[in-house]
Amino acid sequence: MIKQNIDRAASRIRKYVQKTPFEKSEMISKMTGAEVWLKMENQQHTGSFKFRGAMNKMLTLSQQQLDSGIYAASTGNHGAAVAYASQILKVPCIVYVPEKSSEAKLANMMSFGAEIRVHGVDCMEGEIKAREVASKTGGVYVSPYNDAEIVYGQGTISEEIQSQCDGLDAIIVSVGGGGLISGVGGYLKSIWPNIEVIAASPENHAVMIKSLEKGEIVKINPKPTISDGTAGGVEEQSITFDYCQNFVDHTILLTEKEIEEGLIHVLEKERVLVEGAAGTSVAALIKMQDQLKGKKVGIILCGKNISVDVLKRIL
Repeated sequence: MIKQNIDRAASRIRKYVQKTPFEKSEMISKMTGAEVWLKMENQQHTGSFKFRGAMNKMLTLSQQQLDSGIYAASTGNHGAAVAYASQILKVPCIVYVPEKSSEAKLANMMSFGAEIRVHGVDCMEGEIKAREVASKTGGVYVSPYNDAEIVYGQGTISEEIQSQCDGLDAIIVSVGGGGLISGVGGYLKSIWPNIEVIAASPENHAVMIKSLEKGEIVKINPKPTISDGTAGGVEEQSITFDYCQNFVDHTILLTEKEIEEGLIHVLEKERVLVEGAAGTSVAALIKMQDQLKGKKVGIILCGKNISVDVLKRIL
């Protein structure tokens, strides 16, 4: 069922999204002993995979719903995606962001015409506020992950991967709220049932992985992470929790140092700019290289929106 919905989403958004490259990395393959393929979602519009889900969701809304006002909450990438989708469809949008959000990501959102409102210390507080305001005004709240159409939109990455290779043994996906891995994992398991779906998160902020370990959605006390694209809580009864329980085979936690090294490997060996969340999935490959040796492994480079200051500090 999830495959059919993702195929429909792919048809719906095809003319709006970039079909991003899926390229073999000779250098990272040599370094790890796996055959490593990189899905370049850092080349997607707005610099992140998030545009797929936002565009798909908004194309399912009626004109009346669109005109009633679009609300979102985001640390950056989802907000930019919703803002750009709103710009394409010529409707206004308001994005709630937490205090101390990345300046690079705020600038990205504003460049696509979003009205920014600062609220709370993390995305969860912003999500609650955005939902509340949307409900009061009759507007539409666009969730970053807890929405079937968002999940189907993100899953269109795997519909492209299917057409770009003849099979994978494993796929590594960085996980925040679980929207990306739900769509990608569900689709790829429907076509390649034996694929290993690996969820990677920073030790400092791993709410979905901790929830999967506990068997229920938990609250954590997060610490700051360079993987800000995966930061944020998971709503109670989020649809992505069930998806992750069904589709995720392995989970792995990464230190901030490991994530930084993953990011540097991509920059150094591929000359490709990525953000912390993409560095997380590369770090997972490096940490798991013994288990993945000799296997054909896909990695989703989920975004590139990293601030110059953070990049300078890492380098």
